[in-house]
Amino acid sequence: MSPRVTLSVFAGAVVLAAGAGAFALAHADEQPPALGDSVARYTAPRVDRDGSLTFTTDVAASSGVESVTILAYPENSSLARQKPTAKDMAAAESATCEPSGHDTARCTYTVPVPVTATDADASPGGLWHVAVLATADDGSSTLDPEAADFTVQ
Repeated sequence: MSPRVTLSVFAGAVVLAAGAGAFALAHADEQPPALGDSVARYTAPRVDRDGSLTFTTDVAASSGVESVTILAYPENSSLARQKPTAKDMAAAESATCEPSGHDTARCTYTVPVPVTATDADASPGGLWHVAVLATADDGSSTLDPEAADFTVQ
């Protein structure tokens, strides 16, 4: 093979490798949001105080976090048997998200009214799940139907 042909083949390989690398980087930017460190904290009401429910999760999205919605549901419900869908999440509650690092946000939802003893008595006892739908600024989304659990007693 002549040196000119060898150089052309080498240059072509470098261009192809650079193009593949650029494609991989562009594709990495299109990944859906990633959830991490999801925790639900339920405090049961007592005689001397109301209860509460707070949920937190970390969301990583290279394009930014557009919205995070959450839906709590009991283990012994029809929703648990079918698993929540994105359509179910349309009526869910919105979390508040604050930047917590490069391409990440810490999102928190707290039930806006205190959980009273009457509320707790009217709710199914036992295991509950928290479903989370995170949507990035680029429109991609991630649904985790069981991001966290808590127990109502």
